[in-house]
Amino acid sequence: MTEPTRLVVGMSGSSGAIYGIRLLEILKGMPEVETHLVVTPAARQTIVFETDWTPSSVASLADFTYRPGDIAAPISSGSFPIDAMIVLPCSVRSLGAIAWSQNDSLLVRAADVTLKERRKLVVALRETPLHLGHLRAMTQVTEMGGILAPLMPAFYGRPATLGDLVDHQVGRLCDLLGIRPPDELVERWHGPARG
Repeated sequence: MTEPTRLVVGMSGSSGAIYGIRLLEILKGMPEVETHLVVTPAARQTIVFETDWTPSSVASLADFTYRPGDIAAPISSGSFPIDAMIVLPCSVRSLGAIAWSQNDSLLVRAADVTLKERRKLVVALRETPLHLGHLRAMTQVTEMGGILAPLMPAFYGRPATLGDLVDHQVGRLCDLLGIRPPDELVERWHGPARG
């Protein structure tokens, strides 16, 4: 039996909590993926403000959950093997903390460990417009080996609902993580229709 893909999911406090929730919903149905979740206090508030979910119901979607202040959690150590980490959504505050290794929370510490161990880190920033400080933080994370994947909708699949937009973005993030999303999640581009 092969080991499952071990993925850390960090949810920070920017708008867009539904993206992290939807990723967890999809991964819950994939026994080949083991999820480790950390939700910041600001993300807990955003979940309540923006969705019909509660923080505890979101936590129930993950295989393992950790408190944001639990710096001794397994995911805080490079000796704990993971395959990848995603911060979804990522606030500009969390981006800056990751960029400058300000390990004052488990989310930032886990991201820092992911980078230092040369593992895949995907940062799904949800902020606009951007000023120079934001751009410098994005550059810093990229130079350290992270993948910046700002949350931006795609329209070539002609989405009919907000759910379609969320699913497409989450499916593309799964691609970046090396996880094959369900086929119906992402409308793949095959070029213009030939007639």
